[in-house]
Amino acid sequence: MRKYETRIALVILVLGLVGIITCGVMGIGRVQQEVAAAGVVELPRPEVARGVRGEMGIDAHINEETIDRYLGREDAVYLDMRMLVDVADYESIGGDSYLSGYVEGFEVVPYPMLVNVTGLPAAVGETYTGDTLFTYVPESDEYRANYAESMAILEYYFPKDEVIFLMCGGGGYAGMMKNMLVKLGWDELKIYNVGGYWYYDGEHNVEVKRELPGGEVTYDFWKVPYHEVRFEELHKL
Repeated sequence: MRKYETRIALVILVLGLVGIITCGVMGIGRVQQEVAAAGVVELPRPEVARGVRGEMGIDAHINEETIDRYLGREDAVYLDMRMLVDVADYESIGGDSYLSGYVEGFEVVPYPMLVNVTGLPAAVGETYTGDTLFTYVPESDEYRANYAESMAILEYYFPKDEVIFLMCGGGGYAGMMKNMLVKLGWDELKIYNVGGYWYYDGEHNVEVKRELPGGEVTYDFWKVPYHEVRFEELHKL
């Protein structure tokens, strides 16, 4: 009787082990299938491009030509750094001072409202010079918060635990934004300067600029997920 009971116990043990192994294999296979179905592409290490684009900090691998492959990631945020209407003369360098369109999935947070802009090309003149969340001090190479909420707002739009894709018109504001974040403690290996919308020719273009009958041009800014800083609601330091 004892031998019979022992055999039954062994059979149950073996069946249990087989079930555990089978579930584990099925679980791994299911995860692999889900990852494949999601189309998640492995991210290359950030690497600055060569030449003039490199001077602006534009990435060599994830840029206007390749960004479509990296859209829709759950571990990332996508931010365009332009203003709806920039007072700087970007037409003088072949751009558009108006936000004429953006890449689907990107939300717009205007860089000139985050910090005073320095280092623009002489041809475009000055940009917005109103209130900013931070003030950059070139002499000490530091960013000083102007409001009690400044850092909290920055961390909200640019979460440190996610990958950050930055874009603007030509790549300049995006590069400046990456420099600022890194200086304030963000991980530079999780931030990509994608470059400029003016050079984007992908499949996820959301056009804002529109020509009316008769040739007049208008801008459908209602399409833009725009996050303007409301300084009147903040507490100045």
